[in-house]
Amino acid sequence: MRVMIVGSMSAELGEAARIAISRGARITQADDVVPALAQLRSGRGADVVLCDVQLAIEDLIAAMAAERIAAPVIACGTRADAVRAAAAIRAGAREYLPLPPDAELIAAMLETIGGDGRAPVAADPVMLAALRRAEQVAASEASVLIRGESGTGKEVMARHIHRRSRRAAGPFIAVNCAAIPENLLESELFGHEKGAFSGAIARRIGRFEAADGGTLLLDEISEMDVRLQAKLLRAIQEREIDRLGGSEPVKVNVRILATTNRPLEAEVRKGTFREDLYFRLNVVTLTVPPLRERPRDIAPLAEMFARRYAEVNGLAYRPLSAEAVRLLEVQPWRGNVRELENTIHRAVLLATGETIGVEAIELPQDETAVPAAPGNGHAARAAPSPAPAGTLAGLVGRTVADVERDLILETLTHCLGNRTHAAAILGISIRTLRNKLREYTAAGVKVPAAGLADRVPA
Repeated sequence: MRVMIVGSMSAELGEAARIAISRGARITQADDVVPALAQLRSGRGADVVLCDVQLAIEDLIAAMAAERIAAPVIACGTRADAVRAAAAIRAGAREYLPLPPDAELIAAMLETIGGDGRAPVAADPVMLAALRRAEQVAASEASVLIRGESGTGKEVMARHIHRRSRRAAGPFIAVNCAAIPENLLESELFGHEKGAFSGAIARRIGRFEAADGGTLLLDEISEMDVRLQAKLLRAIQEREIDRLGGSEPVKVNVRILATTNRPLEAEVRKGTFREDLYFRLNVVTLTVPPLRERPRDIAPLAEMFARRYAEVNGLAYRPLSAEAVRLLEVQPWRGNVRELENTIHRAVLLATGETIGVEAIELPQDETAVPAAPGNGHAARAAPSPAPAGTLAGLVGRTVADVERDLILETLTHCLGNRTHAAAILGISIRTLRNKLREYTAAGVKVPAAGLADRVPA
């Protein structure tokens, strides 16, 4: 996790930096907005920027947007800075971090933005086999295409491959092709020269150059616009990139990993994904199985999340009761590990006893299932219950659009506003979900606020 501090390190902001370092973050620092922008352009980059609200944070946000630098900016200040903080949020800051900093709040922020970077949890034979295949190809230089449903842990697997590779000492740079708007993605990947477009006031180094000597993860590659795919293909084949507005190619030494939650063969047939790029990426294929196919992973994953969110929220750790584990093991988990994580986080907050019992496990009504038979290591999968008589009566007379809207909003509420989790449960792309939510907002419908990880630069 690369964190840039913009402001003095001598006071509360310096304490925030020390807390971030203790949580494994790599820190860069700039005293003011101008040197911060110079660092961001240089390729040193940042996954998140913490900026003192006493500085010209609005100018920083505007310059980053104009120069197509996609990194969230967090406004930092004391209670006395409330007016400045509100102005920063209106200007586009993602969140406000009150000072003096709270260690658990910073830990939660880093985890939400950057992921935990831990090794994959594998107790089920199906997942163990996938992990062995990943470790077998990790030492090579081959491109790897990681397939799997949303929320299965494809990025966790990619980070594991990097850590086991000969490039482990080099950078691991991830680019979410679905989360970064199309008009920013080309500059984000390849960088740009001064004057390449309106707002490009200086050279900016892109993710390819930032990953030189290491690994570049192209997350959800199927969401990339087909016009940009041609430039990506050339970069992979020739090991060189062209900055926007550049006159000469730039050599790069990068290993490519890519993830997809869609069958790329079908995208090729539809004409939305280039066949030559598919073959270039698909040197080795890894499949991360959905959680429903690896039931022995559910209990250890739930235990890990229970420990993590107890720590993040400053609570005493409480184990899951046997009944709670049995309940978890028979759920279909359409949102996979992400949905399980969200469920356990909520349970940690709601539990009242010495253990996390079934009363703290809140599940959608259509996902309740019969408890597993005792003594069976792999929990029996409960068959979906038939819909009760009259279930459809409330739908008669309503349009499909209305029913779809209610389903999307209810799922989003269940996921605590997390767009990524909701899209996974609904079985649609994050881009489709965002388009729907924009339609609802324009129509005056109240939409749950987005979580930190889901907000994207305008």
